[in-house]
Order: sequence, then C-alpha cells, then structure tokens
Amino acid sequence: MSIYLRTLRYFRAFTGQTLLAVALMSAGIGFNLLKPWPFKYIVDGILDTAHGTASAHEMVTRWLGWTSPIGGAAMLCVAMGVIAFFSGLTNHFSNILLIRIGLKALLHLRTQLYSVIQALPLQFHDARRSSDSSFRVAYDSQSIQTIYNRGFATIFGAAVTLVSALVIMLRMNWQLTIVSLLVLPPVVWSIRHYGDRIRNESTAIQERESDLLATVQEGIGSIRMVQAFGRESFEVSQFVGHATRSLEANFRMNITSSRSALVVSTLMALGTAAMYGVGSAQVLRGALSLGDLLVFVAYLATLYQPIEQLTYTAWALEGAAAGAQRCFEVLDREEETKDAPGAVAITSAKGEITMSGVSFAYDPKAPVLSGVDLAIAPGETVAFVGGTGAGKSTMLSLVPRFYDPTSGVVRLDGHDLKTLTKASLRSQIGMVLQDTLLFSSSIRENIAYGREGATEEEIIEAARRAQAYDFIMAQPQGFDTPVGERGGHLSVGQRQRLGIARAFLKNAPILLLDEPTSALDPSTEKAIMETIAELMKGRTTLIITHRLSTVHHLGRVVLLEHGRITEQGTGPELLALGGSYAKLYHAAGHEPRGVDLKGKNHEA
Repeated sequence: MSIYLRTLRYFRAFTGQTLLAVALMSAGIGFNLLKPWPFKYIVDGILDTAHGTASAHEMVTRWLGWTSPIGGAAMLCVAMGVIAFFSGLTNHFSNILLIRIGLKALLHLRTQLYSVIQALPLQFHDARRSSDSSFRVAYDSQSIQTIYNRGFATIFGAAVTLVSALVIMLRMNWQLTIVSLLVLPPVVWSIRHYGDRIRNESTAIQERESDLLATVQEGIGSIRMVQAFGRESFEVSQFVGHATRSLEANFRMNITSSRSALVVSTLMALGTAAMYGVGSAQVLRGALSLGDLLVFVAYLATLYQPIEQLTYTAWALEGAAAGAQRCFEVLDREEETKDAPGAVAITSAKGEITMSGVSFAYDPKAPVLSGVDLAIAPGETVAFVGGTGAGKSTMLSLVPRFYDPTSGVVRLDGHDLKTLTKASLRSQIGMVLQDTLLFSSSIRENIAYGREGATEEEIIEAARRAQAYDFIMAQPQGFDTPVGERGGHLSVGQRQRLGIARAFLKNAPILLLDEPTSALDPSTEKAIMETIAELMKGRTTLIITHRLSTVHHLGRVVLLEHGRITEQGTGPELLALGGSYAKLYHAAGHEPRGVDLKGKNHEA
C-alpha cells in the first residue's frame, strides 16, 4: 500500500474537522480568485475612459451607483481590501484546523509507535541502538504532519485553484491559456526526475542524524568513563565525524532542491514571457483590453503558483515519505513473542518450571542453547553458573518470554508459556538485575514501579524488608528524593536495595536474579545477599552469578557449557565430583576455609 494512503488512515477520526477545513479553504480560494477584478474595473471602467469597454463603464455605474470616477475608484479599492480580508480570514481558520488535525495525528502515530517499540521483544532492541528507535519516535514521526499539512492541504488548495483559474482563463482567452500551459510537460518531468533523488537523499539525512544522536547519547551517557580515561578529544572527533557526514547529506539534498527550484522557476519565467509576448500583441491589435490583460496576468500567477506549489510539495512529500517509511518499518515488525490466539491468563502460579528439549539461537549458525532439559520444583532455588557465553542469561530470558525458544517447550505449572498471556506471565515474576535500572524520578516512584497502585504503607514496608528504609530516610527529601538519571545520585548498593524493594513490593512467586551482587564489594555483597535471602523465601528462584561462593550452599547449581547442561547438583556435591564446577570453583580462589586477609570470600 502507498505510504501516503497508509498515512491518511491516521486522519479518519478527523473527517468532520477536515471537511470544515476544506469548506473554509474553498471559500478562501473563491475570495482569492475575486482579487484581480476590482482592479480590472478600475482600469477599464474608470481610468481608461477613452478605450475602456462600454460594459465595464455600465457595470461600474450600475453596481456602485457612483458617477464620480474618484468615488468609484475608492469603492473598488475598498472592495479589494474587503476581499483580501475575507480571503486571509478563511485561510487563517482553515490553517488552524489543519495544523490541529496534523498535530493530533502526530500524537496518535507517536503513541502507537512508542507502544509497539515497548512491546517488541528484546531481540529487536538488541539488534539496534536505542537512539535509532528514539529518533523514529521523536523525529521521523513528524513526517505524518508534513504529509497532511503540506501534502493534503496544499494539494487540495492548489488543485482547486488551478482548475478554477484555468476555467476562467480559458473563458477569457483560450490562446493565451494554451501558451501558458506549454510549460506543464517539462514541469511534470522535473517533479518525477528530482522526486526520487530527494527521497533517497532524505533517507540518508535521517540515517546520518540518527547516527549523530547515538554518538551524542553514548558520549554523554558515558561521561564519567570518558573523563576518567581522558578521551574527551576522541569523543569530540567521533562527534565531528558523524556531524560532518550529516552535513554532507544535508548539503547534497539542498543542492538537489536548489537545482530543481532553478529548473522550475526558469520554466515558469519562460511561460510568463511567452504569455506577455502574445498578450501584448493582442492588446496592440485591439483584440484584448489592457484591463483584461492585467486580469489575465493575475490569473497566470494564480495558475503558476499552485503548479509551483505542487512541485515543491511533491519533493517535500518524498522527503516526508522517507521518515514515514522508517516509522512503518517498526509498526510492521512482527512481534516474535506475541500472545497466541486463545492465550489464557495465569493468576496465581505455584512456580514449577520445566524446560523440555529447549534450544535457542540469535543466529541460526551459532546456537546459544542446545537441547536443554530441566525441571525446577515450586519454591526451589537454582543457580546457573558457567563461563561467558554459556547461555545463562538466555535461560533466564526464556522464563518471562523475552525470547521464545527456537525449539522445545518451556512450561510453568504444566502450561506451555506460549499458551499464557505475556502480561499475566510477567505479573508472576520478579527480577533483580546486576545493574538496577532506575528512572530519573523519586525513590518512591522507583519502588512503586514494582506494582501499580501500591499504597504508601506497602512501599514503606517493601523498603524496610529490603533494608533500604534507613538510608532513604537519611536522604534530604526521604522517599521524595530524586535519584538522578539512572540513579546517579545513589551508590551501587543503594540502587540494588531499591531494586530488591521493588521485587518485594511485586511479591511474585517466581524470582529471577541476574548477577545481583557482581558490582558490589564483599561487605556490601554480604549485606545484600542477606536481604536477597529474605526475598527468596517461599519463591522459585533462578539466579545467575559468576561468584560461586554466593551460591555454593544456596541450593541446586546447574553448570552450563556451550549451551548444554553438563553438571547439576548442590555446590558441595559438584565440588566433590571434581569436574568442571570444581575447576571453576578453585580457579576463582575458593578454598574450604574462612576468609583470607585479602578479603576474598571462602566457603566452608
């Protein structure tokens, strides 16, 4: 389907307002077409009394009832002002309506686009930079307003003006009209010739601008690391490189636009010159009055203006179509983990998780999981350990259906996850990540993010259970204290406690822990693990960690190697087995004694 037709779907809700705008535009066009006539009657009926037409003299006298030439001219000048006023007034109100409609449609598209991006699986987000998605929502979406306001409004107004002016001109003098229209074939060729180039160059600009935004976001978001390593000059050079490529893309498109404008304006000038030549000859022969020639000149401008508008509009639409296409690429994206037809909601999970023959691959040539079979009882704690790239995080991601397995089945309480609605499934799962994600709002709002509609008492209780209450109350504004962007005003341990408080508040029967203590020092890790142990009580818990001392005595340990389960059992059992787990354990410096002087944790 054409991008333009698809874009117009967003305006179906505003049909009534659009029709009102069309009526106002039509009235404005009518007033605009009347503008040349008072001056014609001034020229032919008042000024040129020697050569003016009798009908013009009679019309002025009869309509105005004014025999004085000065009085008649004054009345006609007043008429010119009145016509101009009503023309501007109707155009003003139609523009207000069209702009309002365009902005409402823009809001609709942006909301839909952002909603789709929020719902798309992690595989989509992993494959592209967040700045690109941000650019599409914030900037590419504006193309819908351009297509409507500069497209529909301009095309309708120009088409009505063009047809009306053409009819009047043909009735006045068909020879001059034919001469004036000789420029149309080359103008149409120009529109088609430059339109495709402008769309391609507009797409290049938006891609370069997206790259530039990504560079800015990454540079500013990593400002601590940039300054710590003294890489300010490098980041500036990276920015200059992307900004230069954006500049070059902009320059190319502006050159194309300028060249195309030169071609069109030259064609219009040639058409005007040809009309002046033929028209002057007719006036000299007496076949045309001077007033009629002036009116025809005014209508020629009225004819050429919409042609020129349509030309520039076509090029503007090509540029806007590039942005709209980038929006529709996201909207057309198939949701890999969408709810199946007839999916049911689960309201109170017991927490039994089973994986049968589960395999997964981001790239078909490089499988991440291969034939995994695993059964986890309700309330059981299972730790996944192994080297980097073994598939631990992917295992956890399958449980809330961030991804679906390439083959095999993941079940919760005997239900295939694909038969459950994602919303209800995820409502049964709490998560604590290595880097607790906080929004740049208050502490209260960040904890309350764990459950919509939580009361103040529940938020405070969650903070107490996460052992976060004391440090929260020590903040300048207590629970109302802003945490800064990504929680930058808090320490790592404080951010982690807020993440745990959020999980306490959600109170879900399943808990996923992804490296919850890897960024903490040993003393803070011990305190956080005591809090997490409280959180884990009565919950099915899946935990990922590289610190084997954290999970050695915690429950069942599952060792993953190259996407397969190679060992499982309690930490002491696997240590006694002397296999891969034992090698990892000893390689990490763990010994069956207490704590050495270097502060490393050792398990008995």
